[in-house]
Parts: sequence; C-alpha cells; structure tokens
Amino acid sequence: MPFHKDTFDRISEDKRDHIFTIAVSEFAGKGYAATSINQIARKAGISIGSMYSYFDSKEDLFLAVVDKGYELLERVFQGLRQEGPFREQLLELLNAAVWYAQRHPDMNNLYLSMMTEELAPLAMRLSTQAEKLSVDYYQRMLRQAVERGELRQDLDIPLAAYLIDNNVLLLQLACSSGYHQYRMQHFLAGRAEDKQKLADQLCDIIMRSLA
Repeated sequence: MPFHKDTFDRISEDKRDHIFTIAVSEFAGKGYAATSINQIARKAGISIGSMYSYFDSKEDLFLAVVDKGYELLERVFQGLRQEGPFREQLLELLNAAVWYAQRHPDMNNLYLSMMTEELAPLAMRLSTQAEKLSVDYYQRMLRQAVERGELRQDLDIPLAAYLIDNNVLLLQLACSSGYHQYRMQHFLAGRAEDKQKLADQLCDIIMRSLA
C-alpha cells in the first residue's frame, strides 16, 4: 500500500516531485528525528493542512520518500545487463552503484539510514521488493557464472551474493557520506578520488575471492 493519501496522486507531478525534493533534503540534512513536517511544508510552499491531506504523519512522508528511492534503485537494476561475462556484469553493477550514489546522494543516504537501529521499526513497514530484487539479481548472475565455469563449482552462492551486496553498500557510502569518504581517505589516500578506477580494482578483488 502507498504511504500517501489519494489526494497526493491528484496534484501535479511537478508539485509531488517538489515536495519529495524538499523532504529528501530535510531528512538527509537533519536526520529523521530532528526533521519537522511543518518545516518541510513551509519550504515546499504549502500549508501544513495540505501536507496532512497528503500524508497522515511525518513517518508516512519519510517512508514515501524512501519508497521513491527504491523505485529509482529498481530502475537501475532493470537497466543492468542480464547476461554476459561475470566480470563485466560485476563491474557494471559497481559502476551503477557509484553513479546512483553520486547522482542521488541524499536519497542514497536516506536508503542506507534505514539500516540503523533507530529507524529499524520504520524499515519493517517497507516492502522487501527492493531487497528481493538485488538478491535475485546477484544470485542469478553468480549461478550463471558458475555454470559457465567462470567461478568455482563449490561456490556458496547465497554467501557470495551477500559479499557482493555488502561491497556495493560500502561503495555507495563512500560516494555519498561525508564520514565514509573521510574514512576511505585514511585507507586509500588519493586513490579514493577516482571512483571508477576504485570500482575496477574492487571488482578484481571480488573476482579473486570467488574464482
């Protein structure tokens, strides 16, 4: 079920996108707890009454925004190749993660914030569709690579998929979170600046761990 009311669907797409843009900026900049739905309404140029005619609560507004981020992620996965050499698919996936994080840094950070204990109760209200999408994609990619002889035959596919997903998440954090960018600099110094080269090197390390 959507987290917004039917009235939200009846306003223009531009107005909906404007409300989401303001909400993403506020939630990403201040965090969930410190963000006020009144402030979002004011910055969006609408009355608080109108905002509550679109969303029952700040919680629903936040979840609607995160759900929008899931839609964007789903489009990224749908655009990835579904066959071909494993290394090429893996590198395309890592580069897509870099692109998404750099193109939508606030949305990316909101999505990643759902993994914290503070927001765990909210995360339980979200559909598992996005997670299932990534799990299915990773496991299919790995299974095909094993069948082609590109990866070892005794590979634990679910564990390998989990390994890839964790590396994708860390790469996304390093591209959008100030703290994680700072942290990466400590490990990699100037090498952290070229994210495409970093994705390529990370791809090689993952390949060696699976082949």
